Amino acid sequence: QVQLVESGGGLVQAGGSLRLSCAASGRTFSSYYMGWFRQAPGKEREFVAVIARSGGSTYYADSVKGRFTISRDYAKNTGYLQMNSLKPEDTAVYYCAAALDITIGTMIHRSSYDYWGQGTQVTVSS
Repeated sequence: QVQLVESGGGLVQAGGSLRLSCAASGRTFSSYYMGWFRQAPGKEREFVAVIARSGGSTYYADSVKGRFTISRDYAKNTGYLQMNSLKPEDTAVYYCAAALDITIGTMIHRSSYDYWGQGTQVTVSS
């Protein structure tokens, strides 16, 4: 069992930055891939980014590539999503998720992830 708690959301102007954190407890943090998803009002939850168990590989949705950076700190059992050059269309509830095993073909699918946090709201004003 893994418990995930997100923090760091808030209100920011377009062009600004935020860093989301995802604190993990329970089973070994390094055993899991860690991903971020987001859900805007009236829309499906969508993949944002994922980082491999080793931290050596990262993947991003095209909509955030070059602006967002995913990372993880094994000593702190915490994952991060650094979000720069934020746009109003980035407004959503952001969720972190953990997966025991995913592939390039499955990493964008919600069903591939075993554990989820409660979400944190990010609002970007224009």
